[in-house]
Amino acid sequence: MVSPVSGPKYLAVREHLRRRVTALPELTLLPPEPVLCAEYGVSRITLRRAVDGLVADGHLVREQGRGTYVTRPAIRHEYRESFVHRIAGFNSVMSEQGAQVGTKVLTQRVVPVPASVAVELGLEGTADVVELERLRSVDGEPNHVAHSFLPALLYPGAVEADFSEGSLYDYLRREYQADLATARIVVDVGTAAPDEADLLRVVAGSPLLVVRTTVRDSSGHPLVHSYSRLRPDVSQVEFEVSVGGRA
Repeated sequence: MVSPVSGPKYLAVREHLRRRVTALPELTLLPPEPVLCAEYGVSRITLRRAVDGLVADGHLVREQGRGTYVTRPAIRHEYRESFVHRIAGFNSVMSEQGAQVGTKVLTQRVVPVPASVAVELGLEGTADVVELERLRSVDGEPNHVAHSFLPALLYPGAVEADFSEGSLYDYLRREYQADLATARIVVDVGTAAPDEADLLRVVAGSPLLVVRTTVRDSSGHPLVHSYSRLRPDVSQVEFEVSVGGRA
């Protein structure tokens, strides 16, 4: 019996299987396909789609002549944005750790502000924003797709700037003396759309970590809103909390 999960049936099977295999010892063999199909009440095609996602995410391994067995996803990098002593973006923090950060700009344009972003940035619905979408990699492995939105009136030059390397936050400080003082971060879970799956080299529908960040100045005025959609098999999110000005 599969617990109800919204979306296609294979996603429900995959989520149930994911919980199941995380409780099993590493190298445990899964039951044969016919047994699992009968257990979950699904076709072989549906079961294979569910198992494909877990293989892509590093929870399972298929081996010819042996079957499918449990493994453990490798957490190879931490996704870090430091907000304790300074606002430092992914590029700066990861580079300081010695990682090779790659960036491919996918979208860079001025657009009418989306409704959800207008709320985060405190903008009128008629305002324009600079939309920046980037594919970020670490040591050659796709890590996440980052979407950033900046008020076009505040940062008009951002639509022409070169963001194929370096930090967006450093650019805003350097070119606009931006007072990046505080940040609010929200983390939730999403699934990879087909276009994202191609970029991140995962199966469509695979789970993604979603990190939403709104950066404000010292007076509390919002300056930048971003959300990043991360592969959980190659990244983890770390928070550092400072109380009373002490790390």
